[in-house]
Parts: sequence; C-alpha cells; structure tokens
Amino acid sequence: MRNGRFNTRTLIAVAASCLILGVLITASLNLVPISKATTAGFWTEQRESRALSSSQTSDGKLWVRLAKELTPAVVNISTTQVVKGRGISPRGPFGEDDPSNEFFKRYFGESPRQFKATSLGSGFIINKDGYILTNNHVVENATDITVKLGDGREFKAKLIGRDPKTDIALIKIEVSSLPVIPFGDSDKLEVGEPVMAIGNPFGLSQTVTTGIVSAKGRFIGEGPYDNFIQTDASINRGNSGGPLINTNGEAVGVNTAILSPTGGSIGIGFAIPIAMIKEVLPQLKERGQVTRGWLGVAIQPITPELGKRFSLKQANGALVSDVMEGSPAEHAGVKPGDVIVEFDGKNVKSSTDLPHIVASTPVGKDVAMKVIRDGAELTLRIKVGELKEEQMAAITPSSPKTKLGIDIQELNPALSRKFGIKGEKGVVVTEVEPESPGDAAGLQPGDLILEINRVKVTTVNQVKRILEKTKPDEPTLLLIKRDGGTRYVVIGADG
Repeated sequence: MRNGRFNTRTLIAVAASCLILGVLITASLNLVPISKATTAGFWTEQRESRALSSSQTSDGKLWVRLAKELTPAVVNISTTQVVKGRGISPRGPFGEDDPSNEFFKRYFGESPRQFKATSLGSGFIINKDGYILTNNHVVENATDITVKLGDGREFKAKLIGRDPKTDIALIKIEVSSLPVIPFGDSDKLEVGEPVMAIGNPFGLSQTVTTGIVSAKGRFIGEGPYDNFIQTDASINRGNSGGPLINTNGEAVGVNTAILSPTGGSIGIGFAIPIAMIKEVLPQLKERGQVTRGWLGVAIQPITPELGKRFSLKQANGALVSDVMEGSPAEHAGVKPGDVIVEFDGKNVKSSTDLPHIVASTPVGKDVAMKVIRDGAELTLRIKVGELKEEQMAAITPSSPKTKLGIDIQELNPALSRKFGIKGEKGVVVTEVEPESPGDAAGLQPGDLILEINRVKVTTVNQVKRILEKTKPDEPTLLLIKRDGGTRYVVIGADG
C-alpha cells in the first residue's frame, strides 16, 4: 500500500511537471527558460489617423478609450498537446529496492507513458468572420485549440496555416460579426513612440500594458528573418500572440518574446512587425504555408577589417562566403568574396537584410543584383529559386568551422536558451565534428570559450585570428566554462 501511494504521487508529480513544461515551451517563445490580389480586404487596413494632443497620451485618456475599443478583439488561446513522459516497467513486490526490478526492466522494457499538457497564449481577431492571428509557438503541435472571446464565449479553432520561420500562425473559429483590430504601418513607427500591449499574461485575460518603442530592427538570434520591434511595455508569458498597438488603435506588431534572466518582464520585449506579417498572411490563408525565394549563398557580416581586405569604401552589404552548387546564385555567376549591396532594387545594408529581401521576392522572378568584386561594381541577373527546408542553412550566416573541428558562434538569446547558459557573454561551441581534435579533447556543444592561449576572447573573429596565428604543430590551450565550472583543455600536439 505504501508503494502504491508512492507511485501515485510520483505519477502526479510527473504529470504536473509535464503540464508546467508544456506551458513554458508552448505559451511563450520568451527567450527565457518563458495575417492581395486574392485576399484583398481579408484583414482590416489602418483606420483614419487621429490627431492627438500631448495631454491625451500623457494622462492615459487615449489608452482608456483604446483599451475599451480593442480588448474585445483580443482572445485567450488554450491548447492541448500529447507529451511523452518517462516510461515505467513492472516492479517486484518490495518496491524500489526489489532486486527483481532489474529483471523486469531487462525483459519487459519500459512502457511509454503519455500525458496531456496544456498551454495558454494570446491572439487577436483580424477578420470579422473568425480569423485570428497568433504566434506559431502558441499552437505548434497542438492537438486541440480553444479560443475564449472577451465576452466569455468559447470555440474550438481550426489551424489554417503557420510559418515557423516568422513565428506566425493563422487560426479560425466558426462565428461571424466579430470585432477586429485593424493593421497599422510598422515601417512608420519611430523610436520613442507610445505603444500598448494587450494579452493574457500568466492566464490573466485581457491585460493592458503601455510603454514606448525602444528600438527597431532588432536581431535576437531567432532566425534569418529577425527584425523585431523592441518595447518596454510589459510582456510576460501568455502575452505571446497578442497585439502591439499604436496611438491610432492599430496593430503594428505581434508580441512574441522577452529577454529576461528571471522569466518576468524587465522592460525588454520584442514584437514581430506587421509589415512582415502582411507578406506571409495571404499565403497562410490560401495554402497554409509560405513559399520563399532562394538565392543559394552563405553570407556573413562585413567587419571594418573585412571591408578593407575586400576594397570596400563602406562596410555595407552581405559578404558571400560560399555558393551552393546548382543554385540560382551559381547560375548567375556569383562567386565567394562578392559583396551583395543591392537586390531587386533594394539596398542591402547588412548581412541580416539579404535573407528577408530574397525570401519576399516571388519565386521565378528575374532580378538585377549588384555586387562589388575586387573593388568594382557589377550587375548580375538572377532568377530567384524556391527555398526548401534543406536549403535553409544556405541563406543564413554560416557558423565558422575552425581547424579544431568545432563550430562556434557568439552567444545570443537563442543559444543561451538552447544550452541553458545564463548571464554570460562570449563564444560558444555549437557543434563538434566526430574524431576531430576538438572531439578528442572532450569539447562539447554548449562549452563557452573564455580564453585561447591565455588570451581572453569574446567574439568569433578573435578566436579565428588567434587560431590563424597558431602553428599546425603547436598545441592550443583553451579555457572553457561548462555547467558553471571552468577548466583548461589542451588540443593538439601532446594534448
């Protein structure tokens, strides 16, 4: 009987853990272990601009009015997932310490257990016939999606389409004449402009917070199409998928993530710009997924040092480090070392600009691309291909492969979350090649490199420069941090 009670409590604890894990994983991307031609009129475009007095924005009267108007169009989204738990095997009559347990486990194995995990998120209505915009991570892998309206009514929702690369999803409930939130123009947002976030943080429905646009064009390491609006309006777990509102009462973003060492808001939140969402919504509605343009190059940022080596007047553009065989870029004559400065009439200011520009270009379109090669500007013609999942790495900045047989990247929020690294900066090992010098020395993905040959390093370029100066037969001394502890590792020679 005692053993039976122990097992019951254990199962309850596991189920509760899975429930909490489901909330953490699905309810927020939160960077902490926290919708024309065929669719014209599908969503509501921005309303007539309102003239605002300084008193309206300072005394809160504007926000009071907008909160009353817009919160009915913000919904609570709850999902159910099937989560695999730890397996259990038959046990002997004497509980955990029964010597026959090993026999049962060896010959009967462990029976997989599955649990239902629930999660909460937000969304907002963009069409009176029941179309709702939210984050992909709110509904990803959901077996059941329930939408609760502001008036308390609940409906089962159907997944219409989702796009993991921009973290956007479109769902629909079978009801009409719903209130909607119109789209604004996120490109016209200015830093310092007041904004309001509406959502369901921690399940607290229709919570309203206000702040300002802290920055634009933020790259936070969440993918090749990073271009976030940063705001200090409080965003917490459960806010994911809710709208970021401007003073005209228009959605200018979808609240998606926060940067926080504690799991709660510290005034650094991120929203996906509506301008980007408008590009993918028609495809989500019509086809359930997004087709993107493809170039077929690996690119990297241009540092001042690289700018000098490649005879650039300014450190602008995307430096091509590799060209995929058989790709549109190869057929167009692109070569490693080319610096792409313009694509289809759009300026490429940095390596983070190019993936979004190419992706939003129609497949099959013949475009002009300007590159700088050996200090001279050339114009190449290229026919845009279609991006496939397996080609994804070809348009993202490559992770430098060192002679140690390891891939390294500068630590960012996504990598910090992946490897459980908190409060650190520097260079992290992301992959170790089997049977390489790094593998032989015991390096692992997630190792943080603090020093090389007694020199402190915080960037990938620093690591590469030191390794370039190291002779082939000379050992390399690394100071790494793993699981909160530091140790030296010698690679090569007698190491």
